[in-house]
Amino acid sequence: MKREKIFNKIKSLRQELSNHNYNYYVLSQPTVSDYDYDMMLKELEALEKEHPEFQDLNSPTVRVGADRDNTFMQVKHDYPMLSLGNTYNFEELKDFDNRIKKIIGPETSFKYACELKYDGTAISIKYKNGKFFQAVTRGDGEKGDDVSDNVRTIRSVPLQLQGNDFPVTFEIRGEIIMPHNVFKELNSEREDIEETPFANPRNAASGTIKMKNSAEVAKRKLDAFLYFLLGKDLPSDSHTENLNKAKIWGFKISENNKQANEINEVFEFINYWDKKRENLPYDIDGIVIKVDSKYLQDELGFTGKSPRWAISYKFKAERVASKLLSIDYQVGRTGAITPVANLEPIQLDGTTVKRASLHNADIIKELDIRINDTVFVEKGGEIIPKIVGVDKSKRTSDSAETIYISNCPACNSKLVRIDGEALHYCTNSLACPPQIKGKTEHFVSRKAMDINCGEATVNALFNAGHLNNIADFYKLTFEQIYNLEGFKEKSADNLLESINQSKSIPFERVLFALGIRFVGSTVAKVLAKSFKTIDDIMQANIEQLTETDEIGERIAESVFNFFRNELNIKIINDLKTAGLQFEIIESEGETNILKGTKFVISGTFTKYSRNELKQMIEQNGGKNTSSVSKSTDYFLAGENVGPSKLEKVKKFGIKIISEDEFVEMIKEQP
Repeated sequence: MKREKIFNKIKSLRQELSNHNYNYYVLSQPTVSDYDYDMMLKELEALEKEHPEFQDLNSPTVRVGADRDNTFMQVKHDYPMLSLGNTYNFEELKDFDNRIKKIIGPETSFKYACELKYDGTAISIKYKNGKFFQAVTRGDGEKGDDVSDNVRTIRSVPLQLQGNDFPVTFEIRGEIIMPHNVFKELNSEREDIEETPFANPRNAASGTIKMKNSAEVAKRKLDAFLYFLLGKDLPSDSHTENLNKAKIWGFKISENNKQANEINEVFEFINYWDKKRENLPYDIDGIVIKVDSKYLQDELGFTGKSPRWAISYKFKAERVASKLLSIDYQVGRTGAITPVANLEPIQLDGTTVKRASLHNADIIKELDIRINDTVFVEKGGEIIPKIVGVDKSKRTSDSAETIYISNCPACNSKLVRIDGEALHYCTNSLACPPQIKGKTEHFVSRKAMDINCGEATVNALFNAGHLNNIADFYKLTFEQIYNLEGFKEKSADNLLESINQSKSIPFERVLFALGIRFVGSTVAKVLAKSFKTIDDIMQANIEQLTETDEIGERIAESVFNFFRNELNIKIINDLKTAGLQFEIIESEGETNILKGTKFVISGTFTKYSRNELKQMIEQNGGKNTSSVSKSTDYFLAGENVGPSKLEKVKKFGIKIISEDEFVEMIKEQP
């Protein structure tokens, strides 16, 4: 009876959480607070851990993803996943309409379904008996990659359908997208670690869905709109009615779809969204027009590349010509040089544009961009305006080829270009003013030391000679701040108080604040938890760093080189003297049972996820490493461990332990 009660409780929680997911992510009508939702989810997670016999691949707990590496299997589509033909003007749409009428006969009446064309990545999802079964990418149209684990993390994709009138087996196709607010947050994180930002949400969505770690996919907060049902026993001949039914089953179907009785109504729909698309919280790049009747779709059939019964109208990205007045070369906090075009002001997508990105030397050379050229500027799906071409017919005879700078515009140091990278760098990281100011602004930022000091104050302190590096913040006096323009007694006291409060910022954020290249907030947490103190990180060699879970060779080299610089060491010593936190403060529940031991985790487990096992290792003083080496102490093995890894484990004589043995190990007293 107890097992039955537990099972019923699990079923009840799953249903309740699924309903809340639907209300929040599909209907945009939340019926519970975030806190209450999280508490229910934690209760379900705990019950599922205690009773693995009740595990379900489609439980709401899978939304957080798993931390195993997925190898994508190729899957053949039951129905070819073809792309649509594109058109850019109404005349071509009229031709499309006439072709339809010619094939089906002028006496046959029909309607069009008009839908937004989402700018993301296509997906096909199969359901069996009302449950999520498999998700496959478009691939080459015949076969695609099985990305089921990743798609399960998307909260607008139902794992269990509502009602009971759905076909036993069917497919639903749609587009995975990244909303603008999520895209902005993601690019901000990438800029923190000096990674190139994604050019647009489409690229970000496409890259995310092919990541091999579904736990990382879950963090990206993807969304999905579904727009086409396929199967033998669909509810209706009408495409529109099938989508309306799919919405009742729990799918996210756009509220902006519309039926059109004839082609002129299609034109009205296109004109409306060409103006209104800028107000959407996600990108669209056109309109899709489909014959609404499935019977007529079958009669119209396909060409070799696309269906005859559907077409997409692509919006033209607004392109405006302007004169290139000059090129600035901006210096980032890591010394990266970014060329920026200064333009004669133009109106583009409702905003005044005076500057546009030129990205790097290769782009300038490829487009042959020169000062005083008439250039074409686009925004379209891009966040930052960019130059996409040159009107060479307007180029003057005295035009000179643009020679990319060879010295830093701020400190005149020689620029270098690292093999495999597109950017040039100023290597004078310790004395180049923009780099010093950039590092300082990063140091005081909210995600780092959270010191109440904006860009203007940093500039003022630097120009007054009070800030030569980040450690100088802790040497500032009241008089130095008070004498700055715009400061009064209270504002000077507030800044000093903010600096003093920053001394309690935890170690992982201090490590992030140091501004080590490629060390963002997530990597800083990993390093802090793995090495515990700044001294241990400083003493680590590249091999020890790369053994650390989630730390690759590029990050390891950057960290190693940072701590080989004498001035960096002096700054850290000054920060230690100032009282900053440079070691992990053990929290309640932590032990030293595993102190000094290194673990490699591999395979799948029944009671805990790999992330949870890693946390348990760290909480008990152990260290997670990503690869097997002579220094590995334990190999924590689940099911489906790769044979090559096991061979290496046996070669080094590393002890293999099971999940149960590990749990017993951390119960022992030190």
